[in-house]
Amino acid sequence: MPMRALRAEPADAPEPPSDLAREPWYRQLIRSLLDGQRVDREKKTKARLGLAVVAFTLVYGVIAVRLATLPIVADAPAPRRAGAQETDATARPDILDRNGEVLATDIKAPSLAAQPPKVRAINVDEAVELLTAVMPDLDAAELRTRLGSNRKFVWLRREISAEQQKQVKQSGVPGLTFFEENKRVYPNGADVSHVLGYVDVDNNGSAGIEKWLDNKGLRDLHQAGFASDRQQKPVQLAIDLRVQHAVRNELLAADEKFRAEGAAAIVLDVRTGEVVALVSIPDYDPNNPGRGVLEFSRINRLTKGVYEMGSTFKALTVAMALDSGKVKLSSSFDASAPLHYGRFTIHDFHPQNRVLTVPEIFTYSSNIGAARMALALGVQEHYAFLKKLGQLDRLRTELPEGREPIVPAPWGEINTATISFGHGLSVAPLQAVMGVAALVNGGMLIPPTFLKRSQEDARAVATRVIKPETSAMMRYLMRLNAEKGSAKQADVPGYYVGGKTGTAEKVINGHYVKTRLLTDFMAVLPADDPRYVVLVMLDEPLGLPENNGSAISAYNAGPTAAKIVARIAPLLGLEPRFELPPADRLILASARETR
Repeated sequence: MPMRALRAEPADAPEPPSDLAREPWYRQLIRSLLDGQRVDREKKTKARLGLAVVAFTLVYGVIAVRLATLPIVADAPAPRRAGAQETDATARPDILDRNGEVLATDIKAPSLAAQPPKVRAINVDEAVELLTAVMPDLDAAELRTRLGSNRKFVWLRREISAEQQKQVKQSGVPGLTFFEENKRVYPNGADVSHVLGYVDVDNNGSAGIEKWLDNKGLRDLHQAGFASDRQQKPVQLAIDLRVQHAVRNELLAADEKFRAEGAAAIVLDVRTGEVVALVSIPDYDPNNPGRGVLEFSRINRLTKGVYEMGSTFKALTVAMALDSGKVKLSSSFDASAPLHYGRFTIHDFHPQNRVLTVPEIFTYSSNIGAARMALALGVQEHYAFLKKLGQLDRLRTELPEGREPIVPAPWGEINTATISFGHGLSVAPLQAVMGVAALVNGGMLIPPTFLKRSQEDARAVATRVIKPETSAMMRYLMRLNAEKGSAKQADVPGYYVGGKTGTAEKVINGHYVKTRLLTDFMAVLPADDPRYVVLVMLDEPLGLPENNGSAISAYNAGPTAAKIVARIAPLLGLEPRFELPPADRLILASARETR
């Protein structure tokens, strides 16, 4: 059989199609990347790494997006995310006292909401009847309006009880929803109310430290989704809850005993400026402040109220005179007759009708002597000194509640004369305490704070206002007053208390009224090495029969301060010391030896 000629095939001729050639392109790509035999190894390695990078990037991108949106979405009820206009309660940090005791915290409480279109599936009037049976204080007309609206989501009642939640569920009304919201709780009730303030139904701060927290940006953080429950750091105050409770207890007793219109007290650390206790009566329960919280009688008298502080201001006048170098402790001033300025007459409550030395002016609380002392230095120097001590400008602390002092304008000789003994200039009581603290702590003016502060931090913000030797003389005068003068009623054995009384007639309709008094007492303890200043203030106390009806400070604010000091000194770590020498030997002699 004839043989056919064989044709040679070209070397690069394509192979016939196979099953692999018919695979989809993406499967061929994966096969070539993972196990292809004809792909260059270096290219195959780079391709595999690229695929891994793309995969990890996609996975982590999804996680990042989820984490970024979680704080905003997770805590919000679904209807709100769908566009409800009302907000749910924000989370807030715990507030602690200086020892870690909880003063304010958040708990979860159920709130009742509704989806009106679903509620209308039954009769709205029937739903209103069932809900008001469980919660009789609900406004039926408002409830009917809400349930009959075209909105997809409405709040019906914020912060209901567990029993009410159970009864609402059993009512069988469709379209009702419960949400666990943050509710602010104050475990100590009214004890620290004027410091802490309170929050509204949405957990936003409305007063006190709570409002300060929002002003510091807490609300903005919530709105941005960066302040969820898990991200809150507690805020620690300088307040000592034990001291606060003791002060409030004694103040309530004094308020009742003297039938005063109100009462207030402060305990200030003179070395740090920390407010260890602040009480203003009447106060309120921040768990349920109600409308009464806005009544004028319930203001924080110590920061928002401004008052003429009476003879406690003589401490500032004497300090100014001694610090100038123009007046010494041995200097004397004529107090033998009243001072006359036009139709005004300045006289002494306990007139001595003679020339008085500086210590006698202080211990006898001579208005005439204080006025002559201030006038000897002049109007400008007096004004400048009070300005330096922070008495002429609004005192700003963490508490938003505050007022500008009432400063006379123009300021002339008559103003210097009356302000020298505490009339004619109205300041916040905490402002006056700050000034007195500077007089006894060595001469450093330290802005008060409600937050915990170290002595190092205090020194960083302190300003020298008087010389150390002037401060030593003021400590001597304060203690001398407790030994021989108007502060004898406030002397507490073992604690070497110094102090100054103050009684001011209140201005009513532009006129001073002799029967309506503001009394206060400024205590320093211990006077030889001060740690604390305690101010007690009573608003319009009544005189008692045992005091012949007199309502001056020595009979009410002074004894109340003594009771407070006796209770709080051990809590503050002050050990009693007995049989100490008098002020001229312990304080004055020590100051001379130091110089």
